[in-house]
Amino acid sequence: MDKEIEEKDLFIEDECCINPSQDRKSHHSDAVKKNLTTRLNRIEGQIRGIKGLIEKDTYCDDVITQIAATQSAMNSVAKILLEGHMRNCVVNRLNDGDTEVIDEVLITIQKLMKK
Repeated sequence: MDKEIEEKDLFIEDECCINPSQDRKSHHSDAVKKNLTTRLNRIEGQIRGIKGLIEKDTYCDDVITQIAATQSAMNSVAKILLEGHMRNCVVNRLNDGDTEVIDEVLITIQKLMKK
């Protein structure tokens, strides 16, 4: 897990994902939101940088290296979100007897592994 955030600050328990109207939302702590936003802003900058490299006719291997770094950064964001989802949303739904969440998680993991 990321050093910047203590594990106790990662997620707000008992509020995640379930809403009586079935309009599910995540409920991340402010620390997690800030961490994810910072990471995504950095990734956004990396993508703009890649675009600039292409416009400057930078050597292909150098561009590919930057693309790989950006993909790795996106995977880190996904891992943080998946961990919070598993620790809170999935556990809460299973405790409520909703076993359909297992299929949902398996599909989500399959999507992540395609990358």
